[in-house]
Amino acid sequence: MSEIHKFLFDGLPVRGVLVRLTGAWTEILRRHATAGSAGAYAQPVQDLLGQMVAAATLMQSNIKFNGALLLQVFGDGPVRLAVAEVQSDFGVRATAKVVGQVAPEARLSELVNLNHQGKCAITLDPEDRLPGQQAYQGVVPLSLDGHEKPDTLSAVLEHYMLQSEQLHTTLVLAADARVAAGLLIQRLPLQGEGNLAGRSGAEGADEGDDGHEDYRRVAMLAASLKQEELLGLDADTILRRLFWQEKLLRFEPAVDDPVPHFSCTCSRERVEKMLLGLGEAEVQGILAERGEVEVGCEFCGAHERFDAIDVAQIFKAAVKLPTAGPALH
Repeated sequence: MSEIHKFLFDGLPVRGVLVRLTGAWTEILRRHATAGSAGAYAQPVQDLLGQMVAAATLMQSNIKFNGALLLQVFGDGPVRLAVAEVQSDFGVRATAKVVGQVAPEARLSELVNLNHQGKCAITLDPEDRLPGQQAYQGVVPLSLDGHEKPDTLSAVLEHYMLQSEQLHTTLVLAADARVAAGLLIQRLPLQGEGNLAGRSGAEGADEGDDGHEDYRRVAMLAASLKQEELLGLDADTILRRLFWQEKLLRFEPAVDDPVPHFSCTCSRERVEKMLLGLGEAEVQGILAERGEVEVGCEFCGAHERFDAIDVAQIFKAAVKLPTAGPALH
């Protein structure tokens, strides 16, 4: 079963989260492999997407956000877009759009960031938006100083958290065909909370204070974790091997606490709203050309089909509404 383990270092301004996704991750891969003619992801794409799912789960568990957290990377390589989404109940889904061939040993820069056009975005979409409220989004280039192209997702996200959220963070991420896993170590803000959810964050730590030295020591221990250890060892063994000299305060999950699981938020109703957004003329054009309108979900592989009667009912019902709000895509 997929797991989330949260802990603090007693007496130190440092917190941590360890996640291991098993069934949730393998279901994402199975859905993609059986959804169409593309088959399974190439190994480098699979590794990237698994690391993104683990990282998004780590961040969602760290901020307790009531809504969806979306982690995206996009650019000018063969992986034009990769998305991992984690809901507040830890329902997870992910997908990648791949164009062209992927080299067997391709790294992040070769997958997404060939000509310094790659970007990383983190979006927080509240479950119950207030009128006029927008989702919070932070975007950073996949270049650490405008020139250097990082080859690991963990380096990108560590840079993002420091530049955008003023939080010192260490990440170890790994994925294979069975497990997507991640370890996050983060220095607690000096005041207030991190602003990932739109709140004011700390201004950054004084590099010379004792708290930062404690964080650096713990971060060095975390960074020594090998990917094969993260994928192959259980959580208790990992934490004991890494931090045997530290006093950990672990948060025991309640019986009814949600665990990561595959879940897709697509529905026929959402597709109908998308068709309304396209407009009747365009939908009728698709209908005339193909005989039906078919929309497939990139995340779960589900397909919704609409014939002429379905389309007529959708737009007839929309006309009866007193006012038409914005279309939801």
